[in-house]
Amino acid sequence: MKSIFKIFRNLFEFIFIAVIFYVTFNFSLVAYGIVQLRGQLSIVWNAKPIEEVFADPAFPDSLKAKLTLIEDIKQFAIDSLGLKPTKNYSTIYDQHGKPLLLNLTAADKFRLKAYNWTFPLLGNVSYKGFFDFAKGEHEASQLKKQNFDVEFSSVSAWSTLGWFRDPVFSGMLKRNEGQLAELIIHEMTHATIYLKSSVDFNENLASAIGETGAEIFLASKFGIQSAQLETYRNEQEDYNRYAKHLLGGTKLLDSLYRSIENLADVEKESLKKDMIQRIVNSLDTIPFHNIKYKTRFEKEELPNNAYFLSFVRYDSQKEEMKRELNEKFKGEINSYLNFLNESH
Repeated sequence: MKSIFKIFRNLFEFIFIAVIFYVTFNFSLVAYGIVQLRGQLSIVWNAKPIEEVFADPAFPDSLKAKLTLIEDIKQFAIDSLGLKPTKNYSTIYDQHGKPLLLNLTAADKFRLKAYNWTFPLLGNVSYKGFFDFAKGEHEASQLKKQNFDVEFSSVSAWSTLGWFRDPVFSGMLKRNEGQLAELIIHEMTHATIYLKSSVDFNENLASAIGETGAEIFLASKFGIQSAQLETYRNEQEDYNRYAKHLLGGTKLLDSLYRSIENLADVEKESLKKDMIQRIVNSLDTIPFHNIKYKTRFEKEELPNNAYFLSFVRYDSQKEEMKRELNEKFKGEINSYLNFLNESH
């Protein structure tokens, strides 16, 4: 008995010392993790069961209909698309019209190379979320001082990969049927398959499944001639034209950066600005349904490398994944995801 007790005591001492060493040498990461955990737990604890909302006569019927739609999307994604069943979206969190989480991304100033953070379990990740906006702004300013391009923008939804029960955020209810279906299916894809240190694969896959799954759902729910499906297809056609244009822009920028490696930074900055202005100006040649993509940067600063890389992260592999899904798996999402799970 004493020998067993000694083994457990030694094991505890080893684990304790290991934890102390890890915290000592990774203090900033541990501190960040604690803040993020506190923010996520606050959301989980303050989310209401959707049943309570349905029973509340003061809650608008139009928003109750959106919550019912989310339940339909989730069940369809499980039953017809083969996505993983979870308890997500069974609660709702009121954002009070405010963003909850801001994502920080960064990139080399004269290379299309993303800045990466390393996290336990997730591995290398090219974005970092902040519930504490001031801390995020501080880190963004530090990266700028190190000569990185940065983007710091709000996030409408995210997946905790099964670690917590993800709620419906009140801001989601402003989306139309197609946008809502795409968002829910996108996040459910993350909960179904997520590869460590493979952000571009994970996000492109979720985009491909989210868009394809949304069309299948809308056709099933409202009909192939429905206004909901037509609206969504028009919106996606616009977005995909925009994404394709900016992905083409990344190739132009990459070629430029390779050709000016030996120039002074002032000259590089001037040539970079000129190229990005050309890419933005040529948006005017694209036949969008909605003018917002043509006028996107009329009142905003020109995009930077971090912005362009967001389209690499979400859209660069998406169309190829859709082709593989349709040609090799006859559009059967369940079979495609099973194949990807087994091959990775």
